[in-house]
Amino acid sequence: MSLTASLDASSVTAVPGEETSLPLQVRNSGTTVEEYRFEVAGACAAWTTVEPATLSLYPGSAETVQVTFRPPRDPSVPAGETPFGVRVVPTSDHAEPVVPEGRVTVAPFTEVTAELVPRGSHGVLRGAHKVAVDNRGNAPLTVALTARSGTERAGITFTRPELRVEPGRAAFAELRVKPAKRLWRGTPVLHTFQAVVAPPAPEGEEPPAPVVLDGSYQQEAILPRWLPRALILAFVLALILTGFWYGMLRPAVKSAAREAITPEVIASATSGPDQSGGQTGGQTGGQTGGGSGGASATPTPTPTASVKPSTKPSVKPSAKATAKPLPPAEPSSAQVQVRDGVGGGSRSGTALTVPAGKTFRLTDILVQNPQGDAGTVVITGDGGSRILTLALENFRDSDYHFVTPILVPAGGQVTMTVDCRKVGRPVNAPAPSRCAQSLFLGGTMQSTKS
Repeated sequence: MSLTASLDASSVTAVPGEETSLPLQVRNSGTTVEEYRFEVAGACAAWTTVEPATLSLYPGSAETVQVTFRPPRDPSVPAGETPFGVRVVPTSDHAEPVVPEGRVTVAPFTEVTAELVPRGSHGVLRGAHKVAVDNRGNAPLTVALTARSGTERAGITFTRPELRVEPGRAAFAELRVKPAKRLWRGTPVLHTFQAVVAPPAPEGEEPPAPVVLDGSYQQEAILPRWLPRALILAFVLALILTGFWYGMLRPAVKSAAREAITPEVIASATSGPDQSGGQTGGQTGGQTGGGSGGASATPTPTPTASVKPSTKPSVKPSAKATAKPLPPAEPSSAQVQVRDGVGGGSRSGTALTVPAGKTFRLTDILVQNPQGDAGTVVITGDGGSRILTLALENFRDSDYHFVTPILVPAGGQVTMTVDCRKVGRPVNAPAPSRCAQSLFLGGTMQSTKS
């Protein structure tokens, strides 16, 4: 074999955002001048180069090239060990290529951002908030969640003390604010608090600074301010109506009742049907006896027909058809990250596709531009309808909350499209190669089947 190549070390550690070089020795053992080119194989090929890219060697000579690893400081490159190979290819047809192999270990890094949604709440009994934790590092991490109150008049608690977040993903934890005492009436009371998100300390390093989020909860009174005035007004109105009844309406009703009682009404009420029938029968019998010359006449009783009360068929109320209620809506969230290069056209990513038989009620949108890139981002809903169009240079983090939810039917998609014009540069950090934006959605998933 006229070609030999070997790495100075079989393994190397690369730090995201930095350069790490590994020497590669190449020797021409043949009898002719040979030119070689280099190709990197493996998952690290996208961020690994060989300098120089080609090498010419005289017979019996050797040279050293540098294999340079530049892993980006991005969640797309996970921490851990990755195998690689450098393919040394001679340009002549008669020589065979050589592939020295090694392993590169990507060091983990921690970068955490968090947001309190909403920052301020109000209510009678308690306040409800959510803490969104975004892991921008390249390794899974478990953050500790603690809360501290600005006063002793309210208790601040998380539903769970820790939260595990995967690289490039976001997770949520609920935070509740409960006042120590109930406020029955009076001026609302403002309770301030802080939510602390503490990332774990890397092994052998100092722990990173925790993320502190300021929030507030306004405790409303159980009895509103207008209630005492309304009660007083109702009491005064009741007194006025009572005085009006006793002063004017009641005497008028008594007078009308007395005028309705006449002597004819009293006589008809006191004379019964038996008295009128006896008088009529006596008068008839006397007159008949006188006309017949003393013969007694017995009156013939008149039969009375008994009248049965008519019965009305009972009507049963028709049963009202009760509609079967829809199942309750389930809280749901989704996210997507889109990376785009300058001059390469726009790139899109779908955050959510609504399943069949469901309707998504979109209520919260969080758009993040951590690098400070310049360009345009468009959020579209069902059928390509635009929900938001934003200029990247105007914000780093931008959140929107809709009082009336945006409905996305079954099969609909919520998509983010990024058009990068200029890649930003974070403070005290290497310049990234592409724009990077994240979109987070929040809402509820409602079933449409009854």
